[in-house]
Amino acid sequence: MKHINHWIDGRIVEGASGRTGPVWNPASGTQQAEVAFASAAEVDAAVAVAKAAFPAWRATNLSRRAEVMFRMRELVDANRKEIASLITAEHGKVLSDAIGEVSRGLENIEFACGVPHLLKGGHAEQASTGIDVYQLRQPLGVVAGITPFNFPAMVPLWMFPNALACGNTFVLKPSEKDPSAALFLAELLSQAGLPAGCFNVVNGDREAVERILEHPDIEAVSFVGSTPIARHIYETATHHGKRVQALGGAKNHMLVLGDADLDMAADAAVSAAYGSAGERCMAVSVVLAVDAVADDLVGRIRDRIPGVVVGPGAEPDSEMGPLVTGEHRDRVAGYIADAPGEGATVVVDGRDGAPSDGFFLRPSLVDHVSPEMACYRDEIFGPVLMVLRVPSYDEGLALINANPYGNGTAIFTRDGGVARRFQFEVEVGMVGINVPIPVPVSAFSFGGWKDSLFGDQHMYGPEGIGFYTRSKVVTQRWPEPAESQIDLGFPHAR
Repeated sequence: MKHINHWIDGRIVEGASGRTGPVWNPASGTQQAEVAFASAAEVDAAVAVAKAAFPAWRATNLSRRAEVMFRMRELVDANRKEIASLITAEHGKVLSDAIGEVSRGLENIEFACGVPHLLKGGHAEQASTGIDVYQLRQPLGVVAGITPFNFPAMVPLWMFPNALACGNTFVLKPSEKDPSAALFLAELLSQAGLPAGCFNVVNGDREAVERILEHPDIEAVSFVGSTPIARHIYETATHHGKRVQALGGAKNHMLVLGDADLDMAADAAVSAAYGSAGERCMAVSVVLAVDAVADDLVGRIRDRIPGVVVGPGAEPDSEMGPLVTGEHRDRVAGYIADAPGEGATVVVDGRDGAPSDGFFLRPSLVDHVSPEMACYRDEIFGPVLMVLRVPSYDEGLALINANPYGNGTAIFTRDGGVARRFQFEVEVGMVGINVPIPVPVSAFSFGGWKDSLFGDQHMYGPEGIGFYTRSKVVTQRWPEPAESQIDLGFPHAR
């Protein structure tokens, strides 16, 4: 059986803890590998290597850092099919979706290639008499990323390109469910010319995570995952004096008004709810349908579901693959089973006709859902779309704003005035107008509000540069020796 290890100091390092975890083939339901789980001592070793590599990497000029990012961009582009195949084999998503994941990750490498411009500071000449002031952005030191199973390549690429380009060194703890993509990216960074020790990968479980959160030589932690864990990451790491951005869960609503193009809305709902088997933090999981069009919209969504081809992700005809583990598949199926007892109507039951091998569910559609139901309150993270019926825009907006999550939302309407009002009034971090999955491009930043984000700065883009650097302001003057004198007063400019 394949054994997956760590990447430390520019090479594969065999796990020494004696503990491992299974890596499944979600399409067949069989174990295909085991991954080493790092001990606290192994995390310490990776951090020590990153700390030792930091002074030289920090001193490397910006053009050289950008050159490494440009080479990394070309290597990821040239190997996108191989990366996608690793993702499909361990996560289960279809190849086209996996290739799309790599493409979105590439955008963030491209953004990091502009680091000579992104790190330019400000300068004020003659801020006071004979005094100039300028501002610098400098790296933090060793930073860490803890990433989820649903985007094993893209989410690390949200983090380490900016972190490395800014002059930090990086320790990545990927999901133990699908770790191979992260190790392949480590190899590509080495080929791109990144010095050994600047990027390290430690696989593991909670023991590795807790050591990262408390390690005194780690300056900042980036995390993407569920809200309970994001809250724990934030509280624990900040308690230990670290800078933290922790992105949590979501319950993304799509509000469909009476004037919307219902075919467009139905297509969008199916695509956004069932793509990647719903294992996306930006998946649409709730359609808020205005009463006047609710029956029609539900019918159109129902009629489209049989056309979704469910099968192994490596098969070219498949449009939706399995869920990542059998345990997760069973958890999602439980919400479908419980929905009628809470008063909802299961219009399409994804348990029916699902492939018997592997961790499959077909798309499910649940109508007449209300806010107190568990299927609405919880983040299901699977191919289950719920429909809540609302009398008007105002009631739909109120439901979105009352939800504890605030990651993404969308509105479908032909009315520009209502759309502008929605983007102004809705209390959510990422908003789509006739766009169901409003993931920002790399020149902007990704992140939600409320219980979808713990910390002050969003992921990648300009806020990513801000997160991985700290500001230093220098005030200088060059007086003639004869001008020097003692002055005990507070410095002032006037």
